[in-house]
Parts: sequence; C-alpha cells; structure tokens
Amino acid sequence: MFSKSKIEKLKREYNLLEDIINTEEVIWLNPKYNSSDSDNKINISKTDIIEAEKRLNRFKPYIREVFPETQKNNGLIESELETIDDFKGDLEDTFNTPINGTLYIKRDDSLPIAGSIKARGGIYEVLKHAETLALKNNLITKDENYRKFANKEFKKFFKRYSLAVGSTGNLGLSIGIMGATLGFETTVHMSNDAKEWKKRLLREKGVHVKEYKSDYSKAVEEGRKLSKKDPRSYFIDDEKSKDLFLGYAVAALRLKKQFESKNITVNKDNPLFVYLPCGVGGGPGGICFGLKKVFGEGVHCFFAEPTHSPAMLIGMMTGEHNNISVQDLGIDNKTAADGLAVGTPSKFVGKIMENYLAGIYTVQDEILFKLLKRLYNKKRIKLEPSAVAGFPGPAKLKQKQIYKKFDIENKNIKHLVWATGGVMVPEKIFQEYLSK
Repeated sequence: MFSKSKIEKLKREYNLLEDIINTEEVIWLNPKYNSSDSDNKINISKTDIIEAEKRLNRFKPYIREVFPETQKNNGLIESELETIDDFKGDLEDTFNTPINGTLYIKRDDSLPIAGSIKARGGIYEVLKHAETLALKNNLITKDENYRKFANKEFKKFFKRYSLAVGSTGNLGLSIGIMGATLGFETTVHMSNDAKEWKKRLLREKGVHVKEYKSDYSKAVEEGRKLSKKDPRSYFIDDEKSKDLFLGYAVAALRLKKQFESKNITVNKDNPLFVYLPCGVGGGPGGICFGLKKVFGEGVHCFFAEPTHSPAMLIGMMTGEHNNISVQDLGIDNKTAADGLAVGTPSKFVGKIMENYLAGIYTVQDEILFKLLKRLYNKKRIKLEPSAVAGFPGPAKLKQKQIYKKFDIENKNIKHLVWATGGVMVPEKIFQEYLSK
C-alpha cells in the first residue's frame, strides 16, 4: 500500500496523476517510446512469433475437426479487417473534431471459438501445453497430422491433467472452451467483475468456475496458489506469460497479409495508428510487440483504459508497474468494461512496452455506451463495452501535444481500432447495453 506522502510525491512528479485520480479522461505519451527496435532487455524475437504461428498451423487440422465454425478457413482462427470510413462522421460528431485518413476495424469481436481477442493468446497457450505433453509422452511427432488430438485416447490422456486461469471473463472463456475440448480438467478463477452469462457458458462447457468477491488480481493470486499444490496442474498466468504474449503477437503476421491482399502500404510515410483496449496488458502488449516487429517505424500503438481502471497507465507512467494499483490511488476499479477491470498491471508486459508503446489514453464508461450504440445503429456491429474503448483513439490524437510528436495531418494515415469482443454476448444483455 502506498503511503499518503509517496502518493503526494508522485503527484508532484507526474502532472497527469491528479486528473487520473479524479477519474478524468487523459492521454499520456510515453517518453521512452522509440520507433526503432529495442531488444536489449527482453528475450523475445520475431523468430519466436514465427515459431508460434507454425505451431498454430500444425493444429489447424485438429481445430477444423472439433470446431466446425473454423472449417471455412481450414482451421485458422482469424478475424476480418474491415474499412469503416462511414463511421468516421460519428466519431467526428461525438468528439467535435475532424479525423484524417482511413478508419479500419479488426474484427476480433467475431473470432471463432471464443468470440474475443483472447481466442488468440489463450487458445495458443493451451495448444502449446497440450503439444508439449503429447510430444513428451510419445503420443505424436511434429511431422504427424495433428487431427490425432481429436482421438479418444488423447482426450483420455489429457483428463489426467488440469488447467487453471484467473480471469475477468474472456480469457477464461477461451482457455475454458479449448481446455475442456481437449479433455483437461479446467478451472477458471473469476473476479467479481465477471459477467454471469460468461460463468454460465463455461459451466455448460464442463469447466469449473470458482468465484471471488474481490477483483481480478485476487482471482489470479488464488488460482496461482491452488495450482502450485498440484504437480499435474498448469496455471496460465495472464500477468507474466510469454506464451500468451506470443499467441497474441501472431496477429501481426496475419494483419500484414491482410493489408497486402488489399494493396495497402504501411510504412513511415503511410503510418498506421492502432488502438487497443487494455486490461492487465497481455493481449494488447503482444499485438503491439508483433506489430512493431512487422511494421517498425510505420506503426504506432496506443492502449485504451477505463477512467476507473487505468492500471497500465499508472504502472508505466510512474515506472512502478505491478508495485502500484489503482486502489493505491483511491480509484475504485469499477467499470462496465469488465474485460478491462484490472487494478494492477502486468510488470512483464509493462517493461516490454517501455520502448514499443506510443501512449495510453483513458475513456469514461458513458462514452463507451454512446459509441457502442452509434456503431450498432450505423454498422450493426455488436461489441462489448470494453471492445469499444479503441474508438476514441483517432480523436484523442487531435489533442495539441500529439501534433508535436506524430504527423497526424498526413492524408495517408490509417487508424485501426481493435474490436476485442462481442459476438458471444447474449441478445438480452446486448439490448441492456443499448439502453444505457
């Protein structure tokens, strides 16, 4: 717990902190941001991302077999890249500012299997763990057809092992669904922010759901502690998992191909600005890292957080990372954007992002609901509140201090909003979102 005197000291050092504590919307530019590659302090490379993609490709026959919705893409778990320039007017009207360039949306809200960005990292780490066990026990070789993972003997084998994860909802869905399908005894430790429909869906899939009255950090802590007691249990740690990180990073290789298929150029003169909703940081961090590896100086990534849960912002801005929580500053960590309701950020991700992330901005829940409704009315796209957090990004860049650092008047600029979840939201719940 931070003392009152230390908080006052931080306020004097960081001018934005007072506004952050008052849950006002802010935008922070990362002073350590460097568009050049910065690998001197991390042990992850583009080669690791390529290896992760190869692993996902090996599992495509299995994915295609057990999840019929992936058959049209031959077992590939991927989302569409869409142009939504006709929604720019709605953003300009909402924020009373013109927006240059082209507006795109990455439709991770409709990713197969789990319906959110977590279908990338979560499913990848479960598959890697399953592959590791299968190879170690001579059940398969990397040269064989991985459709074999759908056989009964594999499911019987994995039944001897368990998986666990702490989650506010969507990561639990991806790991729960994938783990249970493979045969693992799977437990999801869920915080008080998790939606009831997500808990219900997990139980329907045969997943054990353990509920906590406290927030995300406590759910992770308890899940980690219980998993350590069982040598056959594998805990997927959203706060410090390299494998989750790499699963998300693979999206960058896929996005590059999507841009190429549309003859869209991304480089320093044709910059891409990407807006990523951020909770503990794994998903947006992995994607940002991958994008910087693929596009270099041509891409600039911004995280978006709720004003009541600015965990990554305060962690990176102060350099305290996971040593500081929003609760330390008297912020309640209560937001309708349940996937972003995180009080303490990932130190693992925050340290990596020190040279890769352009900045972070915060957004009020009321704006999330307003944009959610306007997007549905205009485009019939159904998103969760947390998945809308990227949309204020293009308008945020119009603030004066951004002009000094980025060429946002460039007519070739591209804005990409990463939609992180929505397709699995029950209709009744979505109608409640619209009514707000």
